[in-house]
Amino acid sequence: MKTPEFWSHKSGRDSAPAIRTILSPIGWLYGKFVSKNINNSIPYNSGIPVICVGNATLGGTGKTPVTIYILKSLRRLGLNAVGLTRGYGGQEKGPVLLNDKHTSYDVGDEPLLLAKYAPVWVAAGRDDGAKAAVSNGASVIVMDDGHQNQLLKKTLSLLVVDAEVGFGNGKIFPAGPLRENLDEALNRSDAVILMKPNKDYQPDNFLLNQLSKKVLINAYLKPTSILPKGKLYAFAGIGRPNKFFDSLRDSGGEIVEAISYSNHYKYKDIDIENLFTLASEYEASLITTEKDYVRLPRGYRKGVHKWPVTVHFEDELTLRRLLHPFVKPPN
Repeated sequence: MKTPEFWSHKSGRDSAPAIRTILSPIGWLYGKFVSKNINNSIPYNSGIPVICVGNATLGGTGKTPVTIYILKSLRRLGLNAVGLTRGYGGQEKGPVLLNDKHTSYDVGDEPLLLAKYAPVWVAAGRDDGAKAAVSNGASVIVMDDGHQNQLLKKTLSLLVVDAEVGFGNGKIFPAGPLRENLDEALNRSDAVILMKPNKDYQPDNFLLNQLSKKVLINAYLKPTSILPKGKLYAFAGIGRPNKFFDSLRDSGGEIVEAISYSNHYKYKDIDIENLFTLASEYEASLITTEKDYVRLPRGYRKGVHKWPVTVHFEDELTLRRLLHPFVKPPN
């Protein structure tokens, strides 16, 4: 789905649209349902550290790059750190260890990105996934998403927040972007990673006040490759496609057209054929995100440029201090 515009209107700064007023009671009920499930769950204790990288809102905030960073850091210490995800958008219920034969139709896109850096388990039941991971020798689990999932006991919970949109209008889905009551989401988190669009961006005071009681770590995403020369025809099916398009322009890309698809969109052959046709009319090259790239039909990937990013922390030491008590390298 594409993010409705009224989700981004912050409470108290505008007159509430009628549709938001109508949907608010549904959001209230949904929030109560989520809260009840969380409070009534008895989480499974895997016996090893579980680090959860989650968020409080629907849509992309930068969780996966943070998860990758943590996995790489822990594995450099000699720890058998593994990824755990539900495999959103895929058919596989698991628990299953990802292999080269899996596609985005099987497991979604995030697991395919994580698997470049560490073993990854996909499981609809995070407790089942943890049991499988531990039985196969995992010493640390890093969970991509799952802040609202209480089937598995977490050792450290990191909440990733988009610095540009924050928590939107402060309403719970479908009236707003929140997955649950904001206070409850923040109370269960050990720290907040505030993902900025660039190093120089200054978050507004409204958001900073909301996060004033939390350990706050500023971060931003940075491209890891050089843009191809010439005209670019960009497309993306992520939580906030405009972030990708803006970053291309900020890096000097000559964008002739930018096409948005719904988040986690499953590209079909006809979609890519149409994109190639449209791009050829401008004599432009196709470019997309790394997350979109793994969802392309394999036969069409050769002619599409991907633009990977990595996360940079402005206060990396604080993050490492949070990780240190729970993860110790082998003797």
